[in-house]
Amino acid sequence: MKIAISVPQSAVPRSGNRHTAARWARFLRSMRHRVRIVKEWRGGKEQLLLALHARKSASSIVRFSEKRPDAPIVLALTGTDLYRDIRNDPQARQSLGLASRLIVLQEDGLKELSPFLRTKTRVVYQSSDVRLGHAPDRSVFRVAVIGHLREEKDPFRTIMALRRIDRSSPVEVVQIGGALSAEMRSRAMAWKRLEARYQWLGSVPHDTAMRWLAKSHVLVVSSVMEGGANVICEAARIGVPVLASRVPGNVGMLGRDYPGYYPLRDDRALARLIERCRTDAKFYRRLKSAVRRPQRRFSPASEKAALKRALSGLKRA
Repeated sequence: MKIAISVPQSAVPRSGNRHTAARWARFLRSMRHRVRIVKEWRGGKEQLLLALHARKSASSIVRFSEKRPDAPIVLALTGTDLYRDIRNDPQARQSLGLASRLIVLQEDGLKELSPFLRTKTRVVYQSSDVRLGHAPDRSVFRVAVIGHLREEKDPFRTIMALRRIDRSSPVEVVQIGGALSAEMRSRAMAWKRLEARYQWLGSVPHDTAMRWLAKSHVLVVSSVMEGGANVICEAARIGVPVLASRVPGNVGMLGRDYPGYYPLRDDRALARLIERCRTDAKFYRRLKSAVRRPQRRFSPASEKAALKRALSGLKRA
């Protein structure tokens, strides 16, 4: 089958959507489909459109439905789709109606959809093939934050938590990800000047980010809204404990009983959690054990099989 994957233009080269599109393209090509990735679908002989992002891919979805009315559209919903746009954005809501099938990236995403929409929705957990072992630095307790700097990620919550930790504690924060606005860049630079225990590395190659993750004691995922963070998959595969804001997207990835949550935007609670990880060996081992439980779910083989199931049964044009 000829498939087009529509992935919206990002302000940075290493966006999560682009990583997902590239990975899915590899899986589909291994299934002998012919795949091309486009920023916007303007025409072609594709028999299926796989669109990432309801609002940002809306023009591609409408155009494909008009030019190829008998061909199926599969729409993968992001965090901003699920927890904001589909509630009040007309274009996002239209995309839901035009899609033959929907994909959510974690189980809790189903709860944001009406019973009717759930009937055409499949869950596809993202995966990671990272093969690094967890080898944290022994000289300092390193906290990693990985993700582009934008409001939806609450990107400076970890540095705010660090400011609440006594300077005698050997803790540092390493933040990786490009700034998506001049204002975000200014804030990151201001924090660097203010706090010597904080490093902002900006956008780096993926393998570099993974090496930093493997050398960190914990990863913080502080998102306000999250469709299903791929960096959680990567941390789980390496064995790095995750400290996460208690929001549906994170809970859908790690499970309700996961012990590493803190209340959204609560840097005081996050600071206590970081210090507990550093000083309570039994709790830290418990976190390491808990983050490893979903490893198989986050394997490339599992994601490929789930993607295949998500596309099965669709009528071919």
